[in-house]
Amino acid sequence: MKKNFAKFFIAFTISGFGLGLLGGCASTEGKKTPVFYFPTPPDEPRLQYLFSFCTQKQLNGGNDNSFLSYVTGRKVPETGLGKPYGAASGKGKLYICDTELGGVVEVDLAKRRMGMLDAQGEGELKMPLNMSVDTDGSLYVADTGRNQVVIFDAKENFVGAIGKVGELKPRDVVVNQTRIYVADLQTHNVHVYDKVTREKLFDIPRGNDATNREIEIQTPTNLALDSRGRLYVADTGHFRVKVFDAEGKFIYSVGEFGDGLGQFSRLKGIAVDQENRLYAVDAMSQVVQMFDDQKQLLMFFGDPTISPKFDNLPAKVLVDYDNLKYFSNMVAPGFKAQFLVYVINQFGPHKVSVYAFGQKK
Repeated sequence: MKKNFAKFFIAFTISGFGLGLLGGCASTEGKKTPVFYFPTPPDEPRLQYLFSFCTQKQLNGGNDNSFLSYVTGRKVPETGLGKPYGAASGKGKLYICDTELGGVVEVDLAKRRMGMLDAQGEGELKMPLNMSVDTDGSLYVADTGRNQVVIFDAKENFVGAIGKVGELKPRDVVVNQTRIYVADLQTHNVHVYDKVTREKLFDIPRGNDATNREIEIQTPTNLALDSRGRLYVADTGHFRVKVFDAEGKFIYSVGEFGDGLGQFSRLKGIAVDQENRLYAVDAMSQVVQMFDDQKQLLMFFGDPTISPKFDNLPAKVLVDYDNLKYFSNMVAPGFKAQFLVYVINQFGPHKVSVYAFGQKK
């Protein structure tokens, strides 16, 4: 796997779509982080690496800050994140599902502070895996310990849950204006609910598609929605991302089994930006691959054989258009940033890596 990606990296760079070498990851105390672009010259840069963090101290650029519990009395350990998996962003905040800590770590980006989401009583979380933030600030958390999707309002008050005892094994949840989509490992499909009533409308795939070997979903682990209302399903067991329209009709799939470009061996988190570019994490090769809406591979980044200090079991990629201003001082003068891209890693000291997507001025 790693040898193949290293080999393809060289060919990919020559063809004009390769990625640059990442020479540093975490923000270190008192040290200036060099500027790294992807891809490397002479290709035009599209991603700038900004910094990485795992602890409160790293988040503050090396400055100590003991105020780790601004949300509740429950503190994030001084050692920082445990074993993060999913993540979501809202205005001014980054939320990280941490299965080791058994809760959601809430990062106040303006204040550079980390705390735990106040989830007590009926809303207590056990093992949150993935989550989504609605446009009104509501939080939807897929909790594999409760086997429910736990819902909080914009003020982080518990308002309800989806899934009765033994009914679900949720792995991810995404929402749009009218619907809630839940990836269910128990039934091997995606349940679609009405957002207001929380009543189930239908399942994806629908009808005969559920028994079609090319369309059926074996292991739904991660979800994403694009600007046209299409649903993207990371089918880890089938080594590809499957795309459905708003009514659950299969459109196409991206990827196949393998260890080369455009292939997956351990597909994990996915995201889609406003231009409908798909970002997909492979935990085996430890890269993020980017595809256009015609299924063409555009670029990849994070190969540990090229940059060994970067990713360690990446699980999630996240696109964020709301919070670029909190990182504007890290953007290089010659680069015009459009939005942020986060990569969540389960191991190592650099568990949240932050990039800016854009172009040269």
